[in-house]
Amino acid sequence: MDRPRRLPITVADLRFAVWSLLSTAAGLGIAVAVVDGVTVRSPWAVLPAALAVGAGDALLRVPLRRIARASGALGALVLGLGAQVLVVLAVLRLLPGISSRSWADAVAVLLIAAVVMAVGHWLVGASDNAYVVGDLVRQGRRRAGLSPRGGAGEGGQEGTERPPGVLVVMLDGVSRATLDHALEAGLTPTLERWLGGGSHRVESWWARVPCSTPASTLGLLHGTTDEVPAFRWWSREQGRLVVTNRPADAAAVERRASDGRGLLAGGGAAVSTMFSGDAATSLLVMSRASAGLGPGQMFVRFFASPFVLVRAVVGTVAEALKELYQGWQQTARGVRPRVPRHGWYPVLRAVTNVLLRDLNTSLVAEQLVRGVPVVAVDLVDYDEIAHHAGPLRPESLRALEGLDRVLGLWQEVADGAPRRYRVVVVSDHGQSLGATFEQVNGRSLGQEVRMLMAARGAAPRSTTEATGHDVAESEAWGPANTALHALRRGDGEEARVLVGPDREPSGWGHREGAPPAQELPEVAVVGSGNLGMVWFCREPGPVDGAEVARRWPALLPGLLANPAVGVVVVRDGGEVVAHGRDGAHRLVGGEVDGKDPLAGYGTRARADLLRVARLPEAGDLVLLSAVDPMGRVHAFEGLVGSHGGLGGDQSEAVLVHPVELVVPDGERQDVDGSRMLVGAESVHRRMVAWLDGLGLREGL
Repeated sequence: MDRPRRLPITVADLRFAVWSLLSTAAGLGIAVAVVDGVTVRSPWAVLPAALAVGAGDALLRVPLRRIARASGALGALVLGLGAQVLVVLAVLRLLPGISSRSWADAVAVLLIAAVVMAVGHWLVGASDNAYVVGDLVRQGRRRAGLSPRGGAGEGGQEGTERPPGVLVVMLDGVSRATLDHALEAGLTPTLERWLGGGSHRVESWWARVPCSTPASTLGLLHGTTDEVPAFRWWSREQGRLVVTNRPADAAAVERRASDGRGLLAGGGAAVSTMFSGDAATSLLVMSRASAGLGPGQMFVRFFASPFVLVRAVVGTVAEALKELYQGWQQTARGVRPRVPRHGWYPVLRAVTNVLLRDLNTSLVAEQLVRGVPVVAVDLVDYDEIAHHAGPLRPESLRALEGLDRVLGLWQEVADGAPRRYRVVVVSDHGQSLGATFEQVNGRSLGQEVRMLMAARGAAPRSTTEATGHDVAESEAWGPANTALHALRRGDGEEARVLVGPDREPSGWGHREGAPPAQELPEVAVVGSGNLGMVWFCREPGPVDGAEVARRWPALLPGLLANPAVGVVVVRDGGEVVAHGRDGAHRLVGGEVDGKDPLAGYGTRARADLLRVARLPEAGDLVLLSAVDPMGRVHAFEGLVGSHGGLGGDQSEAVLVHPVELVVPDGERQDVDGSRMLVGAESVHRRMVAWLDGLGLREGL
């Protein structure tokens, strides 16, 4: 029996249209009243002006998409802004009853109207980005009411049901404990509805050391983490620090890890991820930044819609001011532990949590409406704030509230998409709270290592250090580096970081092989949360514990005597030994001498540390900070919320999946008394099995 057709225009469509018309008219009315160069004969002239603005948007959308297909994302940005100004200018110049003197008046009207509309949406409780993808939501609803989820095109044939698609949403930095708190506090009603209604279930998975974004994202999307020993590391092969927030380094890591059959292979789309997962469409993907931001026509809906981009910019400024206020509030209230929240961070938070989130919301929604079989997106909002504020601080949990609204919005779009979608929510790791190593010790880890090397041995004449407050904003620079780098593509050079604390030294990374040993620093010290690593850079291969003790006899004892250091792992012949203040644990055989230094780190500590210490690029010394009974750690970076090592909630990540997508218990392992998947590779294999079961990986 044919499915009954519904009206192409619903009451909800009419209500939204009226609201859009009134809000646009209000914004234009206030703007023309403020701008001296604009005159209006009657207040009623503003209503047809608002209608004309909407009509201009609709008429220009198709030609702009065609032009942006050739001009790229930067072209879409320029064209979109130009189109918005031209539409407003045409309305002010051509519409009866309203006039202006210059194009500058049109720009002023556009800016003021956007501010008024942003404030108005906030006052009526519509401060989320539903406005950004409102037409996509309505388009999806109409499509769901008019036809079955089939038809000609990708993924299906005329009159047949398409296999369900999958939307994978990565919530960066959200631990299981944090999600539980947010659910109990009523901050995540979308997830609560899914879990409480029985459509989804939530479980934990174990993010192995290093529990960092590059390692976990590579594992989730490509099924391996062997290429990533930390967030940043010294490469003896290249003779420099590798930093995964550099697009060139991310691309190099992906080339070594990819087998062409990643999670998004076979026509998928990646949005704002660090690695591509072998997606056919990559939008704002760091490892593919040298190829640009992605197909230009994908960005037109965001850049060319009247007031949308300007509204996002206004919200970005407001977010930066909010961060300054919240940071001042922490200081005024004497909240501890805390770290400084000034410098570039307020700007980076604002760009990431408003401008890029709105853009990501639009890009993902468009992929759903297009019926792309598998879409993956990484949302970093919570992680960025929690690093500086703390994992369970109010502003961090409020970021989760905003992300939950985005999930609800995508669910609305998916409900009307040309194929049904299963939504999987997965985090890459959690975060743990604690005062930094430098706050406890008075010196950075790099300073401590240099001092101890000089105490009873040869002092290093040159060092490379990536610890302390100098690199606290490194992760926050990632999305900005991706966008800025992509805008500079086509100059014939390899990708290099443009801004931020991990700037690449001039000329490094663009030559064959490593520089001569005499040009290298003698020691490199890096921190990835409470995971620290030390390399003796001029040595051709790994340096074992006996050699370290002979050349720098004060180094290992001095580190172990430091109250902020919990464990130091060294290679000792064929053995790998974790040293503590009062004992040692031989990681290969499991023998313990004295007091077990791993006792406070959980049942996975031995396996995780043995694995990371054996990675080819791992440091000659691998350190974990001390952890207290509350699970607080001491980051070797200037971050009050951290991840990368062991201790606290940082390793217990989240997997929320539809109940029909089953996780067999045989794939889980025992971790501290709970059954869970272990390692991002295991989660990858399980998600690939789900895609196979849904018929989305035929031919791979």
